[in-house]
Amino acid sequence: MTVIGRFAPSPTGPLHLGSLVAAVGSWLFARKDGGRWLVRFEDLDTPRVVRGSEEEILAALVRYGLEWDGEIVRQSERTRQYEEALAALRVRGQVFDCCCSRAELQRAASAPATSDPQDADGPVYPGTCRGGLPEGRVARAIRFRVPAGAVRFDDLVRGAIEEDVLARTGDFVVKRADGPFAYQLAVVVDDAAQDVTQVVRGGDLLSSTARQIALQRALGFPTPEYAHLPLVTSPEGAKLGKRDGALPLPALDERRIGNTLALALSVLGIAGIEPGGPRAMLGEAIHRFDPRAIPRGNAAVSLGPEP
Repeated sequence: MTVIGRFAPSPTGPLHLGSLVAAVGSWLFARKDGGRWLVRFEDLDTPRVVRGSEEEILAALVRYGLEWDGEIVRQSERTRQYEEALAALRVRGQVFDCCCSRAELQRAASAPATSDPQDADGPVYPGTCRGGLPEGRVARAIRFRVPAGAVRFDDLVRGAIEEDVLARTGDFVVKRADGPFAYQLAVVVDDAAQDVTQVVRGGDLLSSTARQIALQRALGFPTPEYAHLPLVTSPEGAKLGKRDGALPLPALDERRIGNTLALALSVLGIAGIEPGGPRAMLGEAIHRFDPRAIPRGNAAVSLGPEP
C-alpha cells in the first residue's frame, strides 16, 4: 500500500517554526517509504484567514525543498462533501440538534474539556439535547452522538493512546450555529477523500485524534496511522505560533533557511546535519530519519538573533 501523507496548515499567517516542523516531519514520514505528500489548506474559519498567507506558505515550502504531489485542496471548496457526510450521520441517528449556548454549558459543566486550538468546544457537553430539543428552543449547533467506550490507537511517536471521548469532551459539535462545519468533521472527510494513510502533525492536535477516529468509524472510513510531533515552545515553555510572531519573516529568508531547517530537523531527532542547500539536507535527513528518535515531549528552542 502506498503511503499518503499530508500537510494541512491554516492560512492565517506565514509559516512559523512549529508548522515547519510539522511540514518537515510529515514529509519525512511519507518520503522515507517512497510515499506521496499532499498539501491541503484548512480555511473553513474564514474570519481568521489572512489574505496572501496561502501564497506565503507555499513559497516557504518551495524554499525549504518540500515539494508536494498533486493539486492543492482547500476546505472552503468542499462544502458539498461535508453536507453529504453530515446527512449520512443524520440518517443513522448519529448526530442531533443542540440549542445550548456556551454560557449554558459553562454553568452546567462539571469539568472543562481539554483545550483544542482547532475546535475549542469548551466545557464537557452534559447531553442536554441528546433526547431532543426542549420545547420552544431552536437549534444552535449540530452535535455528534459519541458512542460509549474508549477509543484506542497506537501513535507512531507517543505509543499506545486510550481516550473515553464521551467522558473527556462529550458529544461534540460538527456544525456550528453560524453555519461553518467544524474542523473535526471536515478533516475526517478530507483525509478519507484523499486516501490519506498517515496523519503526522503537531502534538497540540493529539486531543483531536480520538474524536476523529470516532467519526471515521461512524462514517465507515478507514483510520490512518497517526504521529504527533513535539510541540515547539520558547525556552520559557510558551507555545510558538503565528499569533505571537514566533518565527519572523527574516528567519525564513535565504540567509537562514539552512539554519532554520537544521533546527526543525533537530526537533525531530535528527541532529548534526550541516546547514546548506535544503534539498541536500532533506536527502541526508531521509537516510537518517528514525521515528523512534523523535522526542515525545515538547521541544524548547531558541531562534537566536536575526541576521
